[in-house]
Amino acid sequence: MSRIQRREASSVFRQGPFEIRRIRPGRIRSEGADPALGPLAAIDHADLGVGTIVSMHEHRNDEILSYLRRGLMVHQDSAGHRVSLSPERIMMMNAGRSFWHEETAPDSPVEMLQIFIRPSEADLDGRVNFLDLETVEKTQGWRLIAGPEDSGAPLQIRNSVVVQDTFLPRGNSLPSPFQAGMVLWLYVMDGEAVISGQTLTKGDAITDLDGPLGDILAAADATLIAFLVDPKAPASTAGTISGH
Repeated sequence: MSRIQRREASSVFRQGPFEIRRIRPGRIRSEGADPALGPLAAIDHADLGVGTIVSMHEHRNDEILSYLRRGLMVHQDSAGHRVSLSPERIMMMNAGRSFWHEETAPDSPVEMLQIFIRPSEADLDGRVNFLDLETVEKTQGWRLIAGPEDSGAPLQIRNSVVVQDTFLPRGNSLPSPFQAGMVLWLYVMDGEAVISGQTLTKGDAITDLDGPLGDILAAADATLIAFLVDPKAPASTAGTISGH
């Protein structure tokens, strides 16, 4: 049976022009459940107004995928990078034992997901990688963005989590991703979709802990993010964000 996690179930934090809605994927199972769904710990759906500065700060033992929906954000970090991120260029920070970064929105509002994943073990080396999405091929409508180190995904996650996205025009449909031994947590980044007879709008998520979800129909143009997660994968809880 499918289970839905509505937008209203997430927590909202605001500070000046910066707002995040923090989503705990594990809560989709039931109230009081582990807030993490296996290694998938938390997702911040963030809006950064023009002039937002998230000053230099440290992360430890978080795998952090930054996925932009709109706008341009400037990233600086302790490895010496200064890089503009956009919907065409995204970033994976594998914080490991220590990694520092700063994010600013100098010229345009930004809407993005910052996705926190628990690594398989603590205190690995820290690193960061960037991906130009236009170089990534789509397969049957889904585009592979990130996955485990042995998966061949463009960005590497040091645990059993696979991330894919798609843009589905209104009236079109496609099968939901499926992989044996993995649980699908599907998020509506934008638009409206009908899945398993249920209508989901921006900020909603759906899963089926017992099997495939089936086909997805776009009731309006929709951007969808799919997370395939091994709920039994070993995972460190030492992360700055992902460990809580």
